[in-house]
Amino acid sequence: MRLTHVKSVCFLACIVLSLTWLTVYNGNDEAAHPPHPEIIHLYERLLAAEVKGELVSRELSSVLKNLRNLTRIAANNISTNFTDGQIKGSLLSSRLPNANLYLPHLRDKTDSLTPNVVLGHGRIGVSLVLGIPTVKRQKQSYLVNTLHSLLFDLSPSERNDTVIIVFVAEMDIEYVKSVGELIKKNFPRDVHSGLLEVVSPSQNFYPNFSRLRETFGDSKERVKWRTKQNLDYSFLMLYAQSKGIYYVQLEDDIVAKPGYSEAMKTYVRSLASDDWMFLEFSQLGFIGKMFRARDLPMIAEFFLMFHRDKPIDWLLDHILWVKACNPEKDDTDCKKQKGLLKLRYKPSLFQHVGLHSSLPGKLQQLKDKDFGKAVLFTAHSNPQAELSSSLEPYQRHTLERAYLGEDFFWGLAPNAGDFILFSFPVPRTITGYRFRSGNLETNRDWFYNTTVEVLPSDASVRDTLVNGPSPQYKGSHGGFIVIGSFVDGLAEGEIDRRIQPIAAIRLLVHSSSDLWVLLSEIFIKV
Repeated sequence: MRLTHVKSVCFLACIVLSLTWLTVYNGNDEAAHPPHPEIIHLYERLLAAEVKGELVSRELSSVLKNLRNLTRIAANNISTNFTDGQIKGSLLSSRLPNANLYLPHLRDKTDSLTPNVVLGHGRIGVSLVLGIPTVKRQKQSYLVNTLHSLLFDLSPSERNDTVIIVFVAEMDIEYVKSVGELIKKNFPRDVHSGLLEVVSPSQNFYPNFSRLRETFGDSKERVKWRTKQNLDYSFLMLYAQSKGIYYVQLEDDIVAKPGYSEAMKTYVRSLASDDWMFLEFSQLGFIGKMFRARDLPMIAEFFLMFHRDKPIDWLLDHILWVKACNPEKDDTDCKKQKGLLKLRYKPSLFQHVGLHSSLPGKLQQLKDKDFGKAVLFTAHSNPQAELSSSLEPYQRHTLERAYLGEDFFWGLAPNAGDFILFSFPVPRTITGYRFRSGNLETNRDWFYNTTVEVLPSDASVRDTLVNGPSPQYKGSHGGFIVIGSFVDGLAEGEIDRRIQPIAAIRLLVHSSSDLWVLLSEIFIKV
């Protein structure tokens, strides 16, 4: 039965009961014959039911209104498609209906909140979304090194469960395209898989910054910079909020510790309470702040509401104050309550490395003391082997120390034909291998055009696999069989049991390079 019908029935019942009451008990008999208690009780119940029906009706109206809004948003999202680098439909405006209140200029252009997707395949449903805003810097760009650091040791499963969004906060279309091309050139595999996205705002997103009020002693240029930064973070958050479960805010001039992805997920799982608002994986500014993606619309709306007034980290602290602090209690209690909503992970997983700030003329020398020393190599227990190489090592970074897990190997620029050889005095059954080149400080000193080769101890097996009617492996000089190669600085894989046992493993360089080569991980699995 409809609620309106229920209300009508209650109302009519009250009228009938009232008339009956007045008829049976007229004014002359009221003192002698008071109303029956049961009739009074029924009358009170009918009045209560009418009030409750009115409340339920209002609640239902509110639910229906919200349902219509969600249906409209879902329809917009379903109809969203990626064509020629553009997103069809104003996705951000559908997620933040009050944006026009805080940015009135958006009303003049219907596409003001439509993001321009330069690179991306619309990956969603991941656990981790990393947001990296970047702008054109006058001195030096750190973006490629930052991405190398974040991608350095992600496992295949982590790569499939992550989205990294580079938000180019510039209106220069040619510059935006150049950033996209740079990332596509350096990370083709990760762009192709959908792991990396490059996005920029609409040409109509930013307001006129010439009328900003100077506050807190900041210059006009600095006020403009921090105001734009607030808008950049808000836009990026709103774009990212539908892509995954957790969102981590980063910057374009940081390095990450190896294993940062699993460390963050493990820490979240270990928390006794789920009442936190954000987690800190670095103590500096806005670096390494993790939010639940579902909270991003609220946070972004708060930033937009006060984007002209204060820097982004101050605004984040004000959200905590609103949520946690009791105005009738002192600052000590407020600090304690805020501490329950923001939790700090140690040691820090991200370190700021950029010297030149995105604010022209500003030097940013802040360092996170909790980050510690960067891990530059990964140690493993490898089988006994005789080592040799045609590459000249740099100082104490020898192949022997790297193989024992004491250091990384660093060699001078290779030429075609250079090699690294691991020979086993007694042939071994080797089930897998992993050779990682580069590290967090020299992440471009990779092995390029370099193959991984093995020497089976049984020559007949080698000849069968290479020269048989259905050859599966490519032969090489000296009886070695090519089983893999370096891709984006990494070579790893399993070794066919038919090749066993193995007498030697070789890394062979096929073309000269101007860059040095560095092996930060040597793992021969027996």
